[in-house]
Amino acid sequence: MFHSPVCALICISAGNRVIKEEGKQTDLHGKVFVFPKASATAHVILKPRLEQPLRNVSVCLRFGCDLTRAYSLFSYATKDKDNDFLLFKPKPGELRLYVGGEPVTFKVPERTGTSTGWEHVCASWESATGIAELWVNGSPLPRKGLQKGYSVSDQGVLVLGQEQDNPGGGFDMNQSFVGEITDVYMWETLLSPDEVSLAMSNGVLPHLILDWRTLSYETKHYVVIKPSLLPVY
Repeated sequence: MFHSPVCALICISAGNRVIKEEGKQTDLHGKVFVFPKASATAHVILKPRLEQPLRNVSVCLRFGCDLTRAYSLFSYATKDKDNDFLLFKPKPGELRLYVGGEPVTFKVPERTGTSTGWEHVCASWESATGIAELWVNGSPLPRKGLQKGYSVSDQGVLVLGQEQDNPGGGFDMNQSFVGEITDVYMWETLLSPDEVSLAMSNGVLPHLILDWRTLSYETKHYVVIKPSLLPVY
């Protein structure tokens, strides 16, 4: 069964200290999650601070990937909706956002020439209007609408590197992410253009429910944490 994923943003530096303790909050500034090869098992579980269903959601992240097949970037699944909030790249030139299982597809200009293969993506959705926004490398794409009046559940599982067909599982190697992900943030508010620019520069924004600088996470199977090769802001 085909489902869709999600894309994100931010760089962090931790010097020589230990980078990971299972379930503990860790500052990953200047670090990346490396997904070295296609797999039906390798993933990262993130633990956002959710206290109630979400009427507004914003997610930003930065990723480097040279796949031309479909892959998931950010997958939030619940018992009722396996794609309750999903950022997915079905093919070059497109990004797809799912809210409550319903998708909208954005046409994304592909980078050429001196492109490094890295992209920064922010996705926002507002329940009151159903309006979804997607920003790629700081530039907004034409807005779309879906799931007006819906609430994203606070009882889900959040995964990087795989697309979930059920909470925490149902992975398909042919939709797995291969590459690097860093600077992942999530808010319970919408982002203004100035805030998107600030997020790209690792600026501090309020209302974070997932913060790369105090990240609670677990790596599963073949995922490696390495220093970023990108400039660290």
